[in-house]
Amino acid sequence: MRVLTLAMLAVGAVSIAQPAQAQTYDPSYPVCMRVFGDPTYFECRYSTIAQCKGTAAGRGAECLLNPYFASAVDPARRRHRAY
Repeated sequence: MRVLTLAMLAVGAVSIAQPAQAQTYDPSYPVCMRVFGDPTYFECRYSTIAQCKGTAAGRGAECLLNPYFASAVDPARRRHRAY
């Protein structure tokens, strides 16, 4: 009886689990383009908003700043002057 209960519990846990999604934003570029469609997806491979808008012209897309862009300035390494 214990084996049957554990098997039913395992099947239930597997059936309600959802697949994991990949990271949406690529941290290598500062600008991303969201392309609307089925499915909606992001292309993070633009250096400027103007470059992105040139590619997005005539498409169902919008350009936005990448919130995960790994900028050249590391805030943790800034030196603060002691007063």
